[in-house]
Amino acid sequence: MKRVECIVRPHLLDAVKSGLQDVGVVGMTITEVKGFGRQKGHTETYRGAEYRVEFLPKVRIEAVVADELVDAVVDSVLQTARTGKFGDGKIFVSSLDEVIRIRTGERGEDAI
Repeated sequence: MKRVECIVRPHLLDAVKSGLQDVGVVGMTITEVKGFGRQKGHTETYRGAEYRVEFLPKVRIEAVVADELVDAVVDSVLQTARTGKFGDGKIFVSSLDEVIRIRTGERGEDAI
């Protein structure tokens, strides 16, 4: 089993979510986050005063999937979240030793 964590632009959340559901992801966790990378923020003007916004809003999507689904999940996120500009985000894939469903006590892929 793998945990796939994606950090994407907020306005692309619905497209990414639909793409993940289409490839078989049955559950995910969404978190609103802020951060910066190479994009380095931007400058905004408010009431005539300029100020720098360093931490930009992003959305973190986490999904636990079977090993066989990882490539399809990554490809789906790449297709739906890529704009070709700085700030498109990142995808992290990490291994999980164990998953346990609290309600039933199921373990492993049965708990996904």
